[in-house]
Amino acid sequence: MLNLFKKSTGPKEFEMTLGDRKLTIKTGELAQQANGAVLVQYGETAILATCVMSGSVRPDVNFFPLMVDYEEKLYAGGKIKGSRFIKREGKPSDESIIKARIIDRSIRPLFPQYIVNDIQVIIEVLAVDGENDADIVGLVGASAALAISDIPFNVIIGAVRIGRVNGELVLNPTFATREKSDLDLIVSASKDKTLMIEAQGYEVSEPDMFKAIEFAKKHIVSIIDFIEKVQKEVGKAKIEVPAPEIPAGLVEDVKNAMTDKLAKILYDGPIRVRKREVYALCDEVACELSKKYGEDCKGQINGECHKFSEMFVRDNILNNNKRVGNRKMDEIRKLEAKVSMLPRVHGTGYFKRGGTQVLTITTLGAPSDKQIIEDAEEEYKKRYMHHYNFLPFSVGETSPLRGPSRRDIGHGMLAEKAVEPVLPKEEDFPYTMRLVSEVYSSNGSSSMASVCGSSLSLMDAGVPIKEQVAGIAMGMASTNDDNYKIITDLQDLEDSEGGMDFKIAGTKNGITAIQLDTKTLGLTDKMVDDTLNQAKKARLEILDVMNKIISSPRKDLSKYAPRIYTIHINPEKIRDVIGPGGKMINKIIEETKAEIDIEDDGTVFITSNDKVQAEKALAWVKDLTREVRVGEIFIGKVTRIMNFGAFVELFPGNEGLVHISKLAPYRVNKVEDVVKLGQTVKVKVIEIDSEGRTNLGLINENNKK
Repeated sequence: MLNLFKKSTGPKEFEMTLGDRKLTIKTGELAQQANGAVLVQYGETAILATCVMSGSVRPDVNFFPLMVDYEEKLYAGGKIKGSRFIKREGKPSDESIIKARIIDRSIRPLFPQYIVNDIQVIIEVLAVDGENDADIVGLVGASAALAISDIPFNVIIGAVRIGRVNGELVLNPTFATREKSDLDLIVSASKDKTLMIEAQGYEVSEPDMFKAIEFAKKHIVSIIDFIEKVQKEVGKAKIEVPAPEIPAGLVEDVKNAMTDKLAKILYDGPIRVRKREVYALCDEVACELSKKYGEDCKGQINGECHKFSEMFVRDNILNNNKRVGNRKMDEIRKLEAKVSMLPRVHGTGYFKRGGTQVLTITTLGAPSDKQIIEDAEEEYKKRYMHHYNFLPFSVGETSPLRGPSRRDIGHGMLAEKAVEPVLPKEEDFPYTMRLVSEVYSSNGSSSMASVCGSSLSLMDAGVPIKEQVAGIAMGMASTNDDNYKIITDLQDLEDSEGGMDFKIAGTKNGITAIQLDTKTLGLTDKMVDDTLNQAKKARLEILDVMNKIISSPRKDLSKYAPRIYTIHINPEKIRDVIGPGGKMINKIIEETKAEIDIEDDGTVFITSNDKVQAEKALAWVKDLTREVRVGEIFIGKVTRIMNFGAFVELFPGNEGLVHISKLAPYRVNKVEDVVKLGQTVKVKVIEIDSEGRTNLGLINENNKK
């Protein structure tokens, strides 16, 4: 039984300077029943990182059961949830899930993978300062909590965010600085190796990206030194979890039972059933060998079969230059691309690479269709969203549909990051854009296929994106730092121990997104550099295929897409369009069926699928906000008659007075002698007085005032 209740060493505080801000770690005060807990503060952003390992093993588990959760409460930003009825936070937001995945991908390779005790790492965001993102603080906190805990954790890591403003790299840029940056790069690493990369770039070149990663690692070393100091002061002795004993002869029996059949499946069998056949072979061998080693060893035997199949693939790559499907190291599987596959929808892009098949659909909407995001930092709106659906039939399986998984959310956000840098500015293209990628078949890197499908779909929809964007997943086979080979277009059976999943997306001009996780203790600088360069070649090949299908956005939107008309009005006139209690704007919407969105700066968006009704609404808004000028001539109706003159409506919401003295070139005794109520008359603006009132003169055949 594991001893989870170690004696506290009492509260202690440690401090270092990172960039121009203080990084503080406090221990021994909060969460004392956790195996490890630290309160980490950077600027005035603070998180609590905890880690716990269960005292019992999970039987018949052949994977490492790690859970990472990132919990963000609105109190951290001094906010109460906006919903009138529900004030408690619900399920984690997509952004929180992405941050949890970043931490998970950073630390997962560093545990002994044979552990089958549940381990949970929780990051709680306790305070945010509006300058420093809690994700980096949480990553540092996770590393520190694991380092001082008694949980087996092989390597201490650090993490930083890098921006680039006017060509200069910036360490841990604030939110304000990130607005001006053309790079958002997160790197986690040990002292000499890169473990995780999450990046978005505005067409950043490969050499510049590599330089930014090197810059990040230099600063990470100081963080690791700091955590090592904390560990030395308050760290617990690590629990010894022995590796499971393997019965004598089992490894050799697995090798003998699987080698010939495995070779036939991997290199001669049909693509679509390879993985399924490998799993079936493992089950078959486990059943057979359990007769010799005992039924209670069946799970362990099955695990050894899967491990052998992974090593079989790896060793064939390293020793024989032989890949699954008999491809070269830098060869991409067969590519296929299409657009305009579906009727009625606003745009479609189909992309197929080998056994991976994705269809992406674009939907264009009004500015009011933006997604509202509420988090501890701020409430903001998203005009571009990418959602990724991975249904079970795509891998020939059955499972209940329970909504998007964390993986689905992560893949969708990666494709979103990859394409966002080429989108038109909102002032040039005010539409809300939602893309949905449906994965219909998967055999490796469906997220990068979603990037390609998204780019094709946006062009098909007529969205004026700057460039086509393509993505490629790079893998690796390795046994050590010197014995490795980078492989292009990673497929599922090649993603194993000693490997990596290094996804890189971009245009012909540079990188727009990166997502790296490894199944090693990290990548050397040479591995990273080699991968970036090899991926560029593959990306350009894919872009060439895509550009043969569609090389620029269509000039016209789909006839089924709504049209947006934009005008700018005097902000002081916004109240005239809205009217008392929204009466006027609701009347326009009701009569024209158009959507109307008004920004604080006076920008008005009118959205409709009906051109006639949109133009009617547009004219209505123009009339409501039109500013009358001296000398203008109008034809309007007499709306009121007073003893001193007649009021004439120039356009809806605006009327002027024709004084009795301006009704004719002679003396008029009674207004009704010249005009009648409801009569249409021609008038000229002769004055706008100091109080903004419009004075008119009547025009008729005998009067040209």
